[in-house]
Amino acid sequence: MHISTVDKFDNIEYLASGTAQQQRSYQVLCKSRIFDLLSKFDPLLVGTIPLNIDVPGSDLDIICQADDLEDFQRLVVSSFSACRMFSTTSVLIRAEPTILANFYLEDLAIELFAQRVPVKKQYGYRHMMKEYEILTNRGQEFREKVIALKASGIKTEPAFAQLLDIKGDPYEELLVYEDL
Repeated sequence: MHISTVDKFDNIEYLASGTAQQQRSYQVLCKSRIFDLLSKFDPLLVGTIPLNIDVPGSDLDIICQADDLEDFQRLVVSSFSACRMFSTTSVLIRAEPTILANFYLEDLAIELFAQRVPVKKQYGYRHMMKEYEILTNRGQEFREKVIALKASGIKTEPAFAQLLDIKGDPYEELLVYEDL
């Protein structure tokens, strides 16, 4: 059965047969039951680990849709506040109220990100899909250049923008970039 690009990242099963870091992530995520705990918030793993462009210290980014952000935050606090280095905050990101929570599950850094916006319309998902398209088109050499820039301290979207000579805000311009 062929899985379309749109559906590829819908659940974390693909991690089980991925890189060593993806397999470790899969084990920790399954053991913790984090996706079950967050199920009513449509959790979706995004970011560098799903794309295999992570560097040491990369976190697992789980985005969620929460119509009631306070309800989300209460669940996160009750479920994860005992985890190492737990913190949660409420911020505005691009004028959208957002709840962030950071903590460790075993040796893996986790970031939960919740907005009222459906997960597949959030920037994290949209960036990941655009980056996946570019990585698929450009191949392993390009992937290695992204990883090298990330290892030097450059964030993911600015790394892509630098390599693709994208001008302006890399978080906005990457979304409209057309890869040939």
